[in-house]
Amino acid sequence: MMMMSIATLPACQLEIFKLPHAPETLPSYATQGSAGMDLRAAIAEPITLAPLQRALIPTGLLFHIPEGYEVQLRARSGLAIKHGINLINGIGTIDWDYRHEVKVALVNLSNDPFVIEPLERICQMVISPIVQATVVEIQETSLCDSRSGGFGSTGRN
Repeated sequence: MMMMSIATLPACQLEIFKLPHAPETLPSYATQGSAGMDLRAAIAEPITLAPLQRALIPTGLLFHIPEGYEVQLRARSGLAIKHGINLINGIGTIDWDYRHEVKVALVNLSNDPFVIEPLERICQMVISPIVQATVVEIQETSLCDSRSGGFGSTGRN
């Protein structure tokens, strides 16, 4: 299997416009091997999320995503495992033609309140190329025969 280095992958430029309440620094990769950049809460005061409460947290940023790409928002693993803080929709998608402030839809899945502090790292963003499929209806299929047990039939092991 051929290994591809990060340097040989196609590059794209993400243009970011900072609103007045945006963090001072732009998102950046923590290491050379990082897939995602952290986004921070652009809030003036702490926000407390009660158990099962949802909130839309502003980032203070507008993205000009290159055509043919998307930005995926993903939970930060430390917030998720230690505090039960996750994205409401699992993974958020920002389409290339979206031109409004990026806000992060968080939910507290724990039994304890969680305080989001100003400038706290609240999620990761990953830039990814888009592939759009052409949908074609077919009249016959053998797909249903390949797994007679259906959803979940292979078990846990």
